[in-house]
This record gives sequence, structure tokens and C-alpha cells, in this order.
Amino acid sequence: MKEKIEKLIEEVNLFVAENQDHLEAFRLKMMSKKGIVAELFSEFKEVPADQRKEMGLFINRLKNLVQEKLDYYKKEIESQQKQGAHNLDLSMPVEFSPTGARHPISLVRNEIIRIFTRLGYTISEGPEIEDDWHNFTALNFPPEHPARDMQDTFFIEKDPDIVLRTHTSSVQVRTMKTTKPPIRAVFPGRVFRNEAISARAHCIFHQVEGLYVDKNVSFADLKQTLLYFAREMFGENTEIRLRPSYFPFTEPSAEMDITCFICGGKGCNICKHTGWVEILGCGMVDPNVLENCGIDSKVYTGFAFGMGVERVALLKYRVKDIRLYFENDVRFLRQFSSEL
Repeated sequence: MKEKIEKLIEEVNLFVAENQDHLEAFRLKMMSKKGIVAELFSEFKEVPADQRKEMGLFINRLKNLVQEKLDYYKKEIESQQKQGAHNLDLSMPVEFSPTGARHPISLVRNEIIRIFTRLGYTISEGPEIEDDWHNFTALNFPPEHPARDMQDTFFIEKDPDIVLRTHTSSVQVRTMKTTKPPIRAVFPGRVFRNEAISARAHCIFHQVEGLYVDKNVSFADLKQTLLYFAREMFGENTEIRLRPSYFPFTEPSAEMDITCFICGGKGCNICKHTGWVEILGCGMVDPNVLENCGIDSKVYTGFAFGMGVERVALLKYRVKDIRLYFENDVRFLRQFSSEL
């Protein structure tokens, strides 16, 4: 045991701490509860009585030497750290880590939702894979109806038809089936259509649709709701106009234009010199759709509207190519970091 302690004393004398971690490893090895010094004190109990005094002195000598090494290098390392802090050049510029940003489509989607939630609309979402009934039939698209040709659909299965939803109107159906009027909700989500990708169209895009069903809901309510939205989204001087259109699930139906916020209605390339820009489709919910969803169309009426988020984003940010929103080019996306 004496020879073992002498070797340990020699090892401690030669020890040089390289850094804080090295010193901590030395402390754990020598002075922890399961360290070498603790083991020696456990073995000390087995030492014959006539040798205990001598062995005790050797163990205490080792212990004191280890503690001296720990105290010395602790002060040395602290001194070096303080000296390094004094050598800092506080005039040097700070190296900031790059921050992320929300995608512009998410920014516009969230802004649209915030506008309608201020009017008391709730948010509902549904599956992107739908059956024929929710995506077409319940929305007044009978089998073989020519209106189905308006939608270039991705079919996953046939007989029965399972599709990638072509609009978030399918969520309107699900909401009307499970909720009693009054219903006031918006339906954001991703939709899919089998279209050629170009600067103005994509096979994947995002929609926000809205639905209001209650007693005595009128077309005037629809117009005032959309006028409020347009002014909140594009500025308080924005005006709207409604042009007759056709959608199978609304009657009457309309396309809504807003005054071009770039030229102020005077005419430019964006509005094709008309002073107006098409922004969304809308109309009164067709009574057949209400009945398909179990709502009495003789008691309740409603309106619905829907817009493409990419289209709103193209206008709001004056981007000419929709494909930029899907390419994830950091140089393009970085422009929207201030929009957080």
C-alpha cells in the first residue's frame, strides 16, 4: 500500500492542468466519493494497527497534495479567463446569426384569417384526400354534370372516386353536416388541380374559403363583408365590384374585383389598364347544397366566398411568377423577413 501511495504522489506532482475540463477530470479521479483517495481510506481499515499511523500520514499527504494542485490550477484558470476578457475588443461588430422568416404564403394566409376572425369567424380544416360526395356531389355537382369539367382533378382511386381535393369547399360540407346554424367559419388549406405549371398557375395552391349560414342572410351581407375584407387587406380607399358569374354551389354567383391598388384605378399593366383586379369568387349558397347537408333551406340562407392565397400574395407583393413561391430560393424568401 505504501508503494502504491508513493506512485500516486509522484503522479500528482507531475500533473499539469491544460484547461477547466482537464482539471475537473483530475478532481473526479482523485477526490470524488468513488475516487482514489476515498478508496485508500476504505483500504485503511484493513491496515494492521502497528502500521496505521504511518499509512495515515501517507494518505493525508496525498490528499493535501491533490487539494493544493486543485486550488493552484483553479486560480490559474480563473486568472487566464479574466485576462482574456480584458483583451476583448468591444468595438468589433457583433456577428449575428441569420434569423428565419415565415413563408410569404403563410403571411398572407394568416392575415386573411385574422381579418375574418375579427368578424367572429371560426377556423375549420379538413382532409386533403376526399371522397366524391364531399368534393363534388354535395356541392351540387351531379354525376356527368358539365360543371365537373371546370375542375382538373387528381384521382387516387376510381369506383368509388377518391380524389385530392380541388377546393376547400369540401370542408364547408363537413362543417354544415356536423354543425347547426348559425355557422360562420373560414376554411384555409392546400388544394390540388391537374394543371400545367406556369407563371400564373400551379398544380398545388392554397385557398381560404368562407361560409356564413343563418336566418335572413342576404347578398347585401355578403357585399359588406367582402368590402370590409378588401379595405383591411389592401387599404381603406379600396373599392369593390361584383360581376355575375357561375359556380355550381352558389346562386346567384359573382366574381369580385378590387380597384387596382398600384395605379389607384387609373390603369396599368397589373390591371390590364382596366383599373380593376379580380380577387375572389362568391355567391349565395345554393339551396340544394344546404339540403344536401341537412339544413332546411326554407329557414336558413347563407353566403360563401373563396380566394386563392397565391393570387392575393402575387398582388400584395407585386410578384409576377407564382412559381417563385414554391422554389424556396432563400434570396427570394429573405425579402419577407421584415413581415414577421
